[in-house]
Amino acid sequence: MEEKIKHRVQTYSESKNSLFYSLIKKIILDAREKFFDYFKNLTEYNDNKSLLDIGTTPSLDSEQNVILEKIKNNKNITCLSDQDCSILEKKYPNIKNFIVGDGTNTNFKDMSFDIVHSNATIEHVGSYNDQISFIKEASRISKNHVFIQTPNRFYPIDFHTNLPLIHWLPKKIHRKILKFIGLNFYSSEENLNLLSESNLIDICKKLDIKNFKIIKHKLLFMTSNLILVITKS
Repeated sequence: MEEKIKHRVQTYSESKNSLFYSLIKKIILDAREKFFDYFKNLTEYNDNKSLLDIGTTPSLDSEQNVILEKIKNNKNITCLSDQDCSILEKKYPNIKNFIVGDGTNTNFKDMSFDIVHSNATIEHVGSYNDQISFIKEASRISKNHVFIQTPNRFYPIDFHTNLPLIHWLPKKIHRKILKFIGLNFYSSEENLNLLSESNLIDICKKLDIKNFKIIKHKLLFMTSNLILVITKS
């Protein structure tokens, strides 16, 4: 796990320092602002509701953890991550708990939170079966809503590697190419497994989740991100 976290931090830093990232940083920030608008409108959020954020990032950068910036008046927030996020305690003193754990098996009781939120995490939890477990677990521990955002596999650019089109190839071939060009971290399924709209629909069908919708966020007229919203009551 420590090696995985080390590589995740390293690859994030390399991506952040790239010319491509500097050109699109404002677009990324604008998109995450829009994601929060979707979140408020689709989950009927208010500061009295309990919320679990799965996949919190131990970073003080402005483009990370946008939702925590927006809900600083809510004192019933729990953050779950596979990394130690204690660095955020001073910045977000309203957070009730920072927990190191697994989003596919949280150990929380059924319906522990009004809302379960996750931003750009499900593509990093592992295999397709792991992703099914992730959504199943989020739904189990949510009382009212689940809000999961993930990049669209069929957008022309993969924002993790900043490479165009090769992620449209069969996944085994895509991973072999990434490994060949030295992107070993992202060549592993456990670190990057992009999802499409049809994948999300298929997962909900497998889990017999009927009350859901998928929001398609567009960038340059194409769907760059997918947001799965599950409503339980």
